[in-house]
Amino acid sequence: MTTPTRTARTDEPASALLGTLAAQGASGALSTEAGIVYLAAGHVVHVESALTPDIGALLTHSGALAPDGWWEAIDQAGRRCRVGRQLVDSGHLAAGALELCHLGALFDAAYFVLAHDGPVLRFRPGVSHWLGAVRAVPVNTVLRESRRRRELLHRIWPEPIIDLAPLARVPGTDPADLPTRRSRTLAQVDGVRTAAQIATALACRTFHTLVELRRLAAAGLVAPKAPAPAPVPAPAPASVSAPVSAEPGPAPRPTAPDEPDTALLRRLLHALEAL
Repeated sequence: MTTPTRTARTDEPASALLGTLAAQGASGALSTEAGIVYLAAGHVVHVESALTPDIGALLTHSGALAPDGWWEAIDQAGRRCRVGRQLVDSGHLAAGALELCHLGALFDAAYFVLAHDGPVLRFRPGVSHWLGAVRAVPVNTVLRESRRRRELLHRIWPEPIIDLAPLARVPGTDPADLPTRRSRTLAQVDGVRTAAQIATALACRTFHTLVELRRLAAAGLVAPKAPAPAPVPAPAPASVSAPVSAEPGPAPRPTAPDEPDTALLRRLLHALEAL
């Protein structure tokens, strides 16, 4: 078996490199612009992304686990990468409830990591996640489920910007007779929150929230918030005007504003690098 080595940024898509690492039985952390995939013996054991609520937020916001119990487990077992085991052994959480929440968080984050299948930033062999072993999932299963989710969301509404941008209600629309879950999702749309933040507020898995948000977009009730126009600088008072030079200065370099999803992913990348 080939021993995986540390890799720097590569143009190889994440899905392809995951397949290679699975064949090698690799263990470590594979970083992309949207998140990190953790592997153990060629299987995916955890995925995290700033675009989805983490497992702690899902457990505590849903009421399945008290915040004190979560932080107690982090303090006692985080350095040993056994937080999941600590939650079960301490009686704070049943093993089945932990596994169910873990798989939901894993597949939600994997959707964002693989949604655009961007280039890999690096692979760090031997790196483990602090949650520890809960349930290992074959790489092919993760790839297949991410593809299924992407195709389903595309059929509902084909604009992926809904997944990333702050969302606002469309003025003048009448959201009458909506199903309960969709109505609750719409109530969280305020022009500021993204899909991940709405999912956190609802203590709901991100994919379920994305389904409802894309349905709301298809119904014309929700749209990405338009960026605010840049302020126009006020002219300088005549009394303090600077002398005019006869020589023209250099032309300003043109700048293109980032699309909302690109700016968000760039901020995410910087945050992940800092961590």
